[in-house]
Amino acid sequence: MEKIKRQIPNFITLCNLLCGVIACWQAVQGRLQYAAIFMLFGIVFDFFDGLVARLLKVASPMGKELDSLADLVTSGVAPAFILFNLLLHAATPNWIAFVALLIPLASAYRLAKFNLDTRQSHSFRGLPTPANAIVWASIGFCFVCPGWMGLSLLPMRGFYGLLFGHTGCLVMAIVALIGCVLMVSDLPLFGLKFKSLKWKDNYIKYIFLIISVLTIVLFGVLGLAIAVGEYIILALATIRKGGESAD
Repeated sequence: MEKIKRQIPNFITLCNLLCGVIACWQAVQGRLQYAAIFMLFGIVFDFFDGLVARLLKVASPMGKELDSLADLVTSGVAPAFILFNLLLHAATPNWIAFVALLIPLASAYRLAKFNLDTRQSHSFRGLPTPANAIVWASIGFCFVCPGWMGLSLLPMRGFYGLLFGHTGCLVMAIVALIGCVLMVSDLPLFGLKFKSLKWKDNYIKYIFLIISVLTIVLFGVLGLAIAVGEYIILALATIRKGGESAD
């Protein structure tokens, strides 16, 4: 029974990996909406494997390594396939698409660094790979399903043309480069784990959650990508003099 209990978090991690593999396959086939959905499912599994390991008190070095390997596929390779597909068909010149291949490289470096960095138990140093992946899952989904881009009160049709036009492709390539730099950087970012429910201890997290919900209501699935940007901006705004983000 104890052996089975120890394998439960690893099974959840393997579900994350399976979702990442399916996401890659769907992205190669051009079905970016399904690639995005499986990526997001994988990220959910990634959240719960660590939580379950802590609840069952079976966290292990093997689980940590397996988690990183799964994340590399789901949050590193899969988003690269999505962005590569987007830029290859819409960007001019289309060689700009190869910028997407930097994402798995930066993700691998980020994950290896995370495993060795003892400072990242409650907060982060550099942009987490799942956060970067959410950006491309969101954008990839909206490319195929523009009807999910938010409330009709907003001029989303014009925004869609801007996002996926020639200028938008260049912007996406630049965003990809910025994301890669942030992943391998030492930028302090607040974690999203709640130590308590008190406002005083978690006001930054509560503010972020409120802003994120409003953003998703206004912009639909695209709001997930925008919320990641808001997360970075909030973290930058709350960096203390000692170089730490408020947590």
